[in-house]
Amino acid sequence: MGQKRCFFCPPKCSQIADILRSVRQGNEYRYARLPRSPPSFDIWGCIGANFSMTGAQPPTSNGSSQIAAAPLLKWAGGKRWLAPLIAEAISCIPFGRYFEPFCGGAALFFQLAPKRAILSDTNKDLINCYEQIRDNPEAVIAALRRHKNTERDYYAIREMRPRCDSTRAARVIYLTTLAFNGIYRVNLRGEFNVPYGYKKHVLPCDAERIREASRQLQCARLVVADFEDVAAKAVANDLLYFDPPYTVAHGNNGFLKYNEKILQWEDQLRLACVANSAAERGCWVIVSNADHPSVRSLYTHFTRDCIHRASIMAASAANRRNVVESIFHNLF
Repeated sequence: MGQKRCFFCPPKCSQIADILRSVRQGNEYRYARLPRSPPSFDIWGCIGANFSMTGAQPPTSNGSSQIAAAPLLKWAGGKRWLAPLIAEAISCIPFGRYFEPFCGGAALFFQLAPKRAILSDTNKDLINCYEQIRDNPEAVIAALRRHKNTERDYYAIREMRPRCDSTRAARVIYLTTLAFNGIYRVNLRGEFNVPYGYKKHVLPCDAERIREASRQLQCARLVVADFEDVAAKAVANDLLYFDPPYTVAHGNNGFLKYNEKILQWEDQLRLACVANSAAERGCWVIVSNADHPSVRSLYTHFTRDCIHRASIMAASAANRRNVVESIFHNLF
């Protein structure tokens, strides 16, 4: 079992590499036995019993600056349903900067409204969208107002390749607003390929939400980068929230085939090292991930809590079911 370690002093990456030596056997990974995780405290269950996800705002932490807002973009795997609970859990933590290396819809960023933030992703169109919302909101609004919510317009805009940055941003907002299930998905050629969602009642342009998002993004540095490069900049008392695309060594996942193109299993191993290294430097770390033995074995020196939710993102009804997700953290 090895030497007993303090929870707040997680092992170094070199030690993790020794512990996590895995042997690929068909579709499964076999791991060396790891030390038992510390007892888990169900902060999410306790909060959920007394916290309404609609209306009430959690207390503002020392690292936050203003009233929370809903995320502007709907994103596959987004955490707008979980963000109020996480915000409540960390409301008394005086964190410094906020890092979100897999920002996607940035639901927790908009919920926390931090004073200083670093948002990053490898999706260049996504980061450009946030940059234009932050710096040129009126140009984005003007471009978006030219687009109509019809099937014909949707497919025409889907085929567009705008050169103007604000028009590119408007295209991302339009497509994620009207696409089937709000999914942002591209094919192997990098082409957006989600069909029209037939949400005829939805207006593509919500000018006030764009302006509010612009106000909140003024505090954010936006970066196109790998999660490891961004997380390396975090120092003691900074807060890092990792919400990677879910991939597991083995198991059913409605988006597994798609997510594997974005994040390989080797990247999950690398992410575990990055999270442990940040915790070792004195950062606050939260990781949301699939609840699967292959993932749980990577975070044995973090507290683990489970969240049950209904999955609605999968195109196939066979993949729409109640799912369990793990939250790993060093908050307590």
